[in-house]
Amino acid sequence: MSERALVLIDGEHYVPVVRDALAALPYDVVGALLVGGTEKLRGGEEYDVPLVDALAAVEADLVVDLSDEPVLGPRERMLWASRALALGLPYLGADFRFDPPPLDPIEVPSLALIGLGKRIGKTAVAGHVARVLARERRVVVVAMGRGGPAEPELVEEPPSLDDLVALSRSGRHAASDHLEAAALAGVPAVGCRRAGGGLAGAPFASNVLEGAQLAVAQLDPELLVFDGSGAALPPIAADARILVTNGNHDARAGLNAYRVLVSDLIVDTGGADREAIRSISDVPIVAVELRLRPAEPLAGRRTAVFTTGPAPTDGLDADVVHVSRNLARRDALREELERVDAEVYLVELKAAAVDVVAEAALSRGAELVLAANDVVSDELDERLQGLVPDRSRA
Repeated sequence: MSERALVLIDGEHYVPVVRDALAALPYDVVGALLVGGTEKLRGGEEYDVPLVDALAAVEADLVVDLSDEPVLGPRERMLWASRALALGLPYLGADFRFDPPPLDPIEVPSLALIGLGKRIGKTAVAGHVARVLARERRVVVVAMGRGGPAEPELVEEPPSLDDLVALSRSGRHAASDHLEAAALAGVPAVGCRRAGGGLAGAPFASNVLEGAQLAVAQLDPELLVFDGSGAALPPIAADARILVTNGNHDARAGLNAYRVLVSDLIVDTGGADREAIRSISDVPIVAVELRLRPAEPLAGRRTAVFTTGPAPTDGLDADVVHVSRNLARRDALREELERVDAEVYLVELKAAAVDVVAEAALSRGAELVLAANDVVSDELDERLQGLVPDRSRA
């Protein structure tokens, strides 16, 4: 049985050309959508297939693009591709094909945190989401990252600094997102890994499903919070998604519109282009502020701060003698550390926090204190309650 195709056409082609191309397609064409262009149209055109006004107007198995420049340029095509993928439909043309990222079902209610890129505060938001929702239910974070473990790793108790240092010295990445969640969000976490990421966010390889299954088997959670990695999506059919972004990422670039379209809430950690987001979807947008919070009191001591980005330090109860934004740049970080003279090293649990900064602190007899990124918002917590899935296990 032929696949049912919805076909994008334009008015820059003469109707007989389009009509013959539609007839030659190896699909059951169930509709054509005119996406623009008027040069070759005279009125009363007949394409021998129904004309529709939206991708969702008919039941289809895929979307075929028979349009071309100047009606649809690269950016416009990516938007149509995003719309098709958000409906679960492949999008293909003469020399390209995009398929929806495969998503595995999970029997436990779930939320997924996704992003438009790296260093936007997504893991901080994921931790906040887990901490807030854990007040009334058993929550487990399932985090995936480029440095995650080969086999899913369950961390039920917050790891100590000694634990993290020992892990680093064994050759492991001791600042994986699941360790940050367990240490600073105060909820159990499962660490997973992923390699690669497609234009629509599908990992090339991951063990996230196995991590979710481990969480379900060991902890009987009432809610799983999946923390994505960069622009890669957790490959899980989550009940709801929260997209985290900021002013450094264009919601209309590439297939970013797909990420907007499959999200139920947007969290703006600073400077996001709301007009661009609104041009794609009317999804609610919540602004938040990220503030560094030491896991232990600094008590006015001379403190060096190490972060991966522009985390503000003006609210710290410390004599801040050095601020480094080079936590993800090991060579620059090591060079800076040679000039640091501080009693306390305050560090985000990311990148080189353990293998470089913690080791430097230990070698100099300084105290190492982990820093959380608190999410401050007047609106977010209330929004979260409306996203929590209300369903029983299958």
